[in-house]
Amino acid sequence: MQRPPLDFQARVYTPHRITTVLATLVEDGIAPEEVLAGSGLDDAMLKEPGARVSCDQICKVFRNALRLTPDPTIALRAGSRMRLTSYGVYGYALLSSPSAEEAIDLAVRYHRMAVPGLGLSFNREGSHAVFQYEVLATPDPTDPLYRFMLEFTFAAHQALAHDLYDSNYRFSAVRAAYPSPAHASAYRVLFHCPVQFDQPVNELKLDPARVGLPPRLPDPSTHQAAREMCQQVVAGMTQSNGIASMVRQALIEHMPWRFANLEAMARELSMEPRTLRRRLEAQDTSYRQILAEVRRVLAIEYLRKTRMTNEEIASRLGYSDAANFRHAFVRWTGKSPQEYRLA
Repeated sequence: MQRPPLDFQARVYTPHRITTVLATLVEDGIAPEEVLAGSGLDDAMLKEPGARVSCDQICKVFRNALRLTPDPTIALRAGSRMRLTSYGVYGYALLSSPSAEEAIDLAVRYHRMAVPGLGLSFNREGSHAVFQYEVLATPDPTDPLYRFMLEFTFAAHQALAHDLYDSNYRFSAVRAAYPSPAHASAYRVLFHCPVQFDQPVNELKLDPARVGLPPRLPDPSTHQAAREMCQQVVAGMTQSNGIASMVRQALIEHMPWRFANLEAMARELSMEPRTLRRRLEAQDTSYRQILAEVRRVLAIEYLRKTRMTNEEIASRLGYSDAANFRHAFVRWTGKSPQEYRLA
């Protein structure tokens, strides 16, 4: 799956995911200020025309929800409240797609504007069409935020499918990389299809009988206009992501050996080190923080998806030896690499 650069601090997303979770928790008697605590947001800000939020703010609200409510199905309930109109022009571009192929292409190409913190890809598995999801905000399937983001997204995508097709639309299977939660029975009630946990990937399988059908209101002219607007929005998001995303992407592309320090990165980006440091500070981050984040994400992927030894991973990530890598990994996750691999 191709991973787009993700700048956690860039305020480029509509606040619909936050407002949906907020509304669900308020109905349960939880005060808005508790739900939004630590996010830098308040109820009035979310209602402002053109309001935009960051992936970091979305994650903070999601973590607050996990902490505040005793209801383990909160993410499924909130995601089910998302409607086609919640997605703005992206939703209308999907609804007006003149063919199933164009709807799928648009869904994947412009998913960044609709699904913050997740990567999305599409492939075919026999007669099935499959959407695969990668959690970019946290790569650890045992992190409650990982499960929350996917539960919300799975439920939201079913609600979107109901608006695009009809209220009887069902997926043929749901697969998740995280362990089976205590409320697993709620999945079967909501999705009405087989659900599997502890899988290698996160997937929604589409009903083969539905794969070739276009959404229910195809209109080539409207679709083309909406698609062009989606392209403009995503282009604007890329520009807004700023220098932190440029640094993150350069590290991912060139790890491990080329960028041992900020000065080397500054040369790669054709700027003075003090300029790079100042621009990163303006985005509330630093080169050290970004480097640690990239190393953490890659380390978890290597441990989950390869048989590489700790020494090999340490070398890939630019550590002088396996012991230094182990200390860093314990600091990031609270577990040793061996404990994480066996979990």
